[in-house]
Amino acid sequence: MSPLHVIVIGAGTGGMCLAHGLRRAGISVAVYERDRTRADGVHGYRVGIDPTGNQALKECLPRELFDTYTATCARTPAHFNVLTERRRTIASFRLPESDDPVHSERSVSRMTLRQVLLTGMEDVVRFGKTFTHYERGADGTVTAFFADGTSATGDLLVAADGTGSRVRRQYLPHAKVRDTGVIAVSAKVAVTPETRALLPDEAFDGISVTFAPRGQFCIWHVMEFKWDRDGAVKHGVGGNEAELIARWPGLLYDNTRDYINWGFSASARRFPPGVMDLRGEDLKRVVLDMTPNWHPDLRALFRAADPGSCFPIAIRTSEPVAPWKSTNVTLLGDAVHTMTPGRGVGANTALRDAMLLTRRLVAVRDGAASLLDAVAAYEAEMIPYGFARVADSLAQNGTNGDDPLHRPVVGRAVLAANRMFFRVTNGIPALRRKFVADLTAYRAADA
Repeated sequence: MSPLHVIVIGAGTGGMCLAHGLRRAGISVAVYERDRTRADGVHGYRVGIDPTGNQALKECLPRELFDTYTATCARTPAHFNVLTERRRTIASFRLPESDDPVHSERSVSRMTLRQVLLTGMEDVVRFGKTFTHYERGADGTVTAFFADGTSATGDLLVAADGTGSRVRRQYLPHAKVRDTGVIAVSAKVAVTPETRALLPDEAFDGISVTFAPRGQFCIWHVMEFKWDRDGAVKHGVGGNEAELIARWPGLLYDNTRDYINWGFSASARRFPPGVMDLRGEDLKRVVLDMTPNWHPDLRALFRAADPGSCFPIAIRTSEPVAPWKSTNVTLLGDAVHTMTPGRGVGANTALRDAMLLTRRLVAVRDGAASLLDAVAAYEAEMIPYGFARVADSLAQNGTNGDDPLHRPVVGRAVLAANRMFFRVTNGIPALRRKFVADLTAYRAADA
């Protein structure tokens, strides 16, 4: 058997995890990324990595790089809070603490995670490569073509190019990705003594959500890292973590510093026409205009956002696709199962895909399976769990534009019931324990 060579389109979280796993297994791999440099195209917003994602990263990354990943995560949230738009705390749930590198919840900046995953992969990743199409050869190979006139040939082509995947559009033209009817606006606020005081203590110490009238929703993530504004290791951080951060070259490309990330969302019909074309101060003004009755402190956080970090997102979801005949082209992550942020498992599902596909291709390396059998085994497992996560995410309150929360009259009743649920759950110890157990069990189910 000739050596296996894998072509990955897209240097996102799933694609790079796969590349590390294959390289660690001694399988030839090349990643083609449309961004021109490793610092382009990714905002530094929070990604929640659950035990499934941790397991995939531990299995695929070299040991020291996995340790660098854990060292560069933000402080772990201590509470999950539910707030009103008037800044009153309805519920605050203490989240379990764990130092286990796998069986724990971690918060990481998307830009930081990208820099970790690009570390040591300079000879694997080709930047400035915009994929246009592929062709399969009679000899069983597949060739990817790029906008600059170049091409690359391998034994397997993996689409890791996200929701707008060009590979998917060619390979599975019947696969549909649709808007959910919800728009979100996200931005970052630098952590200072002034901005810190704008959130309740338990909110600053954790992750908080705000359910508000007219189907409005906001999530608040506070991200504090082990390095300061100058990139120097903070006082009190020592040992192996300090050494890993100090010598990690990825920090040179990463502008992530302590921040409060807010994500405001509502039904698309509540936003003014043309909102998707707005950025910066104009977009902040839209959010402020939509929240005149919110607490002044929360509005101050909207107002304090870095204009360069403020952008809109049309929340999208994929429709289930029936299993297809496996070939030497396959897909992972958002390229096949785009999901809403409702469950916070999109990145973790992509990491799970990468881990699973790596395992299947190791069997090909060892002569235990043919390439097509390995791809078929991967897809037979990935398709059911991937689209189950899509359905779970879409079912979460507010992520679907058809949700009753967004209806003018019914929405008020649903909001009242929602708040009553959290008040009651927060007030009864047994219900509090069950809520936290259910929350963490779901995200650890596949680890």
